[in-house]
Amino acid sequence: MIANLNFWAKTSGTWINVLTVLLGSSLGLLLSDRLSPKLQTIITQGIGLLTIWIGLTMANSLGKVQSGGIDGAILGLLSIVLGGVAGELLQIEEKLTNIGNWLKKKFRGKGLFTEGFVASSLLFCVGPMALIGSFNNGLNGDNTLLTLKATMDGVISIALANIYGIGVAFSILVIGIYQGGLSLIVGLVADTIPDPSNNPYLLIITGIGGLIIMAIGFNLLEIVKIRVASFLPAIAIAPLVYLFASYL
Repeated sequence: MIANLNFWAKTSGTWINVLTVLLGSSLGLLLSDRLSPKLQTIITQGIGLLTIWIGLTMANSLGKVQSGGIDGAILGLLSIVLGGVAGELLQIEEKLTNIGNWLKKKFRGKGLFTEGFVASSLLFCVGPMALIGSFNNGLNGDNTLLTLKATMDGVISIALANIYGIGVAFSILVIGIYQGGLSLIVGLVADTIPDPSNNPYLLIITGIGGLIIMAIGFNLLEIVKIRVASFLPAIAIAPLVYLFASYL
């Protein structure tokens, strides 16, 4: 049984994320346009490689799951495929894109500050890394994924601050409310789950989350363009697949 976590343990990844965005935005303002495209590319590739490693580590959780005599890899395959199909039918990728375009159009006439705030808030908070990372942080105090995301956001905020200015730094308000709030809410559930680190439902969710994180890494390396948002329903479908298999 994992000990009860305090406020800092549940939200540490969020505060690290806030700090890196502030530092990245400040550095971006100081550097202006001095960051070369080659340097931006090599930094992005380094982050992409580490993202794949983190995702692979999480995906290994599927090897610890078995239900109804069905191996965790098969359960993961069913979950990710069903989730991807559901995501495409629901057009999640398109809807997220449309929301971003609507917000951009709505605030375009109000200056670069507002546009920078909106663009960076969407980029830093809309995606599986924020969701899964907050889940892991609040549930068992693991801020590894949010720390990786914080590093990525910090680097990206350097480039964004060059374009939009100080408005990018104010995205920390959204990061704090969204990620911190989600971590605290999930943390309340942790107290009711016996041994969360070995709970099969959480293991399969973590495994599916790892596959999605790997997809982000592939996108960063530009190996292939994966419609990551379309796989988000797999996170909710995975526990249902495990439950169904247990009755077989």
